[in-house]
Amino acid sequence: MAKNVICLWYNGTAEEAARFYAKTFPNSAVTGVHYAPGDYPDGKQGQVLTVEFTVLGVPCLGLNGGPMFKHSEAFSFQVLTDDQAETDRYWNAIVGNGGAESMCGWCKDRWGLSWQITPRALMEATTDPDRAAAKRAFDAMMTMRKIDIAAINAARRGPGRS
Repeated sequence: MAKNVICLWYNGTAEEAARFYAKTFPNSAVTGVHYAPGDYPDGKQGQVLTVEFTVLGVPCLGLNGGPMFKHSEAFSFQVLTDDQAETDRYWNAIVGNGGAESMCGWCKDRWGLSWQITPRALMEATTDPDRAAAKRAFDAMMTMRKIDIAAINAARRGPGRS
């Protein structure tokens, strides 16, 4: 196991979540499933206690800790995408598997974990040295759920420019 691992709390669904991430994102895999050696507050001996997995190369540990703690937007995975097709693929996989849309490229998976599906074009547009262009792109993003790269680029260029 890596020296620094992100530990994510689940209510008995760590393995299901990890397997979804592994099939959805490249460079992702379930690398270990570990069973409780004895009863614990929210489970019994022999149930899945922890799941080791990677998401886009980031080492994680899913802990089936019970219903006490919930995921929040205070933690999210930001996934940088190269084009609209990749943006759509990840967004649709998360939202279409029982997840929920949010604003500005954010969505939640069915387990409540937040994801930022962020096109590189958006990052480039909102950090444009031309601050007026950056503001136009930012303002356009603020009206979106899933990011529309063509609309971001059009806003960056400004009205009447193609």
